[in-house]
Amino acid sequence: MTAMSDFLENALVNATLRGISYTTPTSVYLALYTSDPTDAKTGTEVTGGGYARQVITFAAPSNGASASSADVLFPVATAGWGTVTHIAIFDAATAGNMLYYGPLLTTKSIATNDQLKVAAGDITVTLT
Repeated sequence: MTAMSDFLENALVNATLRGISYTTPTSVYLALYTSDPTDAKTGTEVTGGGYARQVITFAAPSNGASASSADVLFPVATAGWGTVTHIAIFDAATAGNMLYYGPLLTTKSIATNDQLKVAAGDITVTLT
């Protein structure tokens, strides 16, 4: 995952070049999308059916990359969520600002009673 949202791009430019502070989030959350969220956060995030963003943690970066450091387990779907094609990282459990996003290597259809698990190390954020 290397794509940054417009929000994060602007925040980093402001912080590093203009001296405008950026407050880092205390937790970040993994979100599931059924379409490309794009830099402008215009995609379709999963809603309903017991869906909720989940906290995701990352290891210390090395050479501009950081991998997820623990499994992320989403709730059991109480209704179909559709086909998940993209993921995003947000600074809040609801609403908030999208930070990073990217496509899944393999899309995943989530039906009633399915539970999505993202294994530790499966998500890497890389700045190039």
